[in-house]
Amino acid sequence: MSNNIIHDSANRKIAVIGAGYVGASIAYLLMIKGLVQEVVLIEREECAEKCAAEINDIRHGIPCMGSSNIYPGTYADIKDCSLIIITAGRSRLANETRLDLAIDNINISYTVANEIKKYYNGGAVLVVTNPVDIITKKYTQWLALPKGTVFGTGCILDSSRLTKIIADYAGLHSDTVTANAIGEHGDSPITMWSKAMISDMPIAEYCKMVSLVFNSQKREEIEAQVMKMGTSIIKGKGRTHYGISTCVYYLADAILNSRPAIASVSSVLNGEYGITGTALSLPGVIGAHGIERILTDRLSDLENARLKETEIRLKEFLNQV
Repeated sequence: MSNNIIHDSANRKIAVIGAGYVGASIAYLLMIKGLVQEVVLIEREECAEKCAAEINDIRHGIPCMGSSNIYPGTYADIKDCSLIIITAGRSRLANETRLDLAIDNINISYTVANEIKKYYNGGAVLVVTNPVDIITKKYTQWLALPKGTVFGTGCILDSSRLTKIIADYAGLHSDTVTANAIGEHGDSPITMWSKAMISDMPIAEYCKMVSLVFNSQKREEIEAQVMKMGTSIIKGKGRTHYGISTCVYYLADAILNSRPAIASVSSVLNGEYGITGTALSLPGVIGAHGIERILTDRLSDLENARLKETEIRLKEFLNQV
């Protein structure tokens, strides 16, 4: 790996590794939104035909939308990227948890990491591959880049789903709700109820004011909806890709436009809430170089206990792997 690391958001070049449904959807969204000058889509040789087909399909709609360029590439093309997005890995089946994917996707990710190391000379590295917390931990270990450079999408999608469910329950638009899920992106995201707000008002106060039920049973119902959402979508259509693609675009916009945004994303923690060495999601400031700052605030006793339980469970799982 080159020691002359470049961090230049002006390059406006993104590499997307993996041309499956998620990778292709991300590339499509980047192109139609005109965020980048170049998108290079990287796939295994045996998937080259599909990769070329995805690119042609995207290109056919681009002339009337902008001048961005998308092309198939190799790992050598990750040079001078502002952002490298990793989606390579197999998808989750409806009867699987994200942790069920771990062995296969760790093996795939190890190969990808070795290729990245040969050509990397800068840019943030965003991991989308599931189980994202486990895979983010491994890429952080393998690539050994400055803190915050490698991070995962983590609980950003869980937080988006949570926000939408709360907004629907309150009969409001999503932009009136502030709510984050933290911890593991999987079967046990933790809702930060102690910080959830509707229109700058604690959610419990708002619900009381408008005579909406908001008790422990309602909170559990909402959390259950969030946890089941991914599985429900996979059962209905075989995959999820639009929601996570939109979340990735939000993060890419923050990085390429040096427009700091806050999102619950996964990174290897270094003492936050007493946790070290495990990748978990916490709200963070995303900027040109990746995670610029992890935001810690006082958690409720229950939230803190659940976060520690998640750490222990993921560490035990990694030890087995």
